Amino acid sequence: MRLSRSAVPRTLRRATAGVAALAAAGLIAATAPAAMAAPSPTLAAPDIPLANVKAHLSQFQSIASANGGNRAHGRPGYKASIDYAKAKLDAAGFTTTVQQFTSSGATGYNLIADWPGGDLNQVLMAGAHLDSVSSGAGINDNGSGSAGVLETALAVSRAQLQPEKHLRFAWWGAEELGLVGSKYYVNNLPTSERSKVSGYLNFDMIGSPNPGYFVYDDDPAIEKTFKDFYAGLNVPTEIETEGDGRSDHASFKNVGIPVGGLFTGASRTKTSAQAQKWGGTAGQAFDRCYHSSCDTTANINDTALDRNSDAIAHAIWTLGTDTPVPPGDSYENTADVTIPDNGAAVTSTINVTGRTGNAPATLRADVDIRHTWRGDVVVDLLAPDGTAYRLKNSSGNDSADNVIATYTVNASSEAANGAWKLRVQDVAAQDTGYINSWKLTF
Repeated sequence: MRLSRSAVPRTLRRATAGVAALAAAGLIAATAPAAMAAPSPTLAAPDIPLANVKAHLSQFQSIASANGGNRAHGRPGYKASIDYAKAKLDAAGFTTTVQQFTSSGATGYNLIADWPGGDLNQVLMAGAHLDSVSSGAGINDNGSGSAGVLETALAVSRAQLQPEKHLRFAWWGAEELGLVGSKYYVNNLPTSERSKVSGYLNFDMIGSPNPGYFVYDDDPAIEKTFKDFYAGLNVPTEIETEGDGRSDHASFKNVGIPVGGLFTGASRTKTSAQAQKWGGTAGQAFDRCYHSSCDTTANINDTALDRNSDAIAHAIWTLGTDTPVPPGDSYENTADVTIPDNGAAVTSTINVTGRTGNAPATLRADVDIRHTWRGDVVVDLLAPDGTAYRLKNSSGNDSADNVIATYTVNASSEAANGAWKLRVQDVAAQDTGYINSWKLTF
């Protein structure tokens, strides 16, 4: 995981990255991104062997030890890590592509692996950053996520899975320098190809030695998939906040692709309440070796690594093999509405007529809000009777631009016809923004 940007002054705003054309083979990616329908799994995911995942970690450790003690961007240990994973995937029948980019005067690499088959207009991606910091081997950060994703991909091959969606796995370079590799990948996908990515799942630090069980809350359907898995284990989860915007999912989220993922904690301290429900040591960091030379194979909690590797497989099997639900009737408002800086809430209205009965339990709200600091934005959906459904809270840790997302609301107690409103408020100063458009799908 990259270093926190929380110390960056709020007056420094990051410009939205531009899009360049890409003509690289194997980087297929296409129909507007939407939150994935609540999954109805038909195939059981396999148990991912912990021994196999740890064998990959041992290889990453050996690679670092033979190459100056790290696997950092621009260092030989990183390229050797790419070569190791690529060889495994090639032998398993994946179509692999090594994408090159330049950062800090050195060549970087992304590894992309496509599993043959599936709907190329519905691409489900799972990824992890493969680089370490220069001070150590990076076995938890992020050999753990890289190994879990790699072994899940190999499990897809062993099962000869025939998913509904097209499966793509990725290992990113130069994440520790600012999500460089994943940004390069996303920015070089044409808009038409981006829209084919139905979801991106990110796994950064999934074996912390004093672990917590944190789930990204960015997309409701993906979040539910992971929460359901852990509920089946009777393991409580919490919403992930420490790494919000600091790992590669942010590159996808920033262009409106639904994202989700897992995390076991970095430098934050485990509270007494967290130790009570998860075990471990209160008052100690989730990973005392975060970004340090002691992040070796000894810096892994086997139980957390095993559970999260199984959770990766569960998500791939569940989200990759569910049959897409056809969209219902849509109603849209494309009129711009200015959002006052640190001011009163504004609304945009959609008038729904001609329907019978109540709204569905899976009412979908697609929101496109342009804003220079989305962490300050609070978004609600207002039913015709005034009932408010919170879509998005404010977050001091979310410094990215724009709110381009799809939310699913159980509005089955509401009459379908009437004036539905999107209510948006900017709750802190120094920002500008407007509602660009929004849509309801019944």
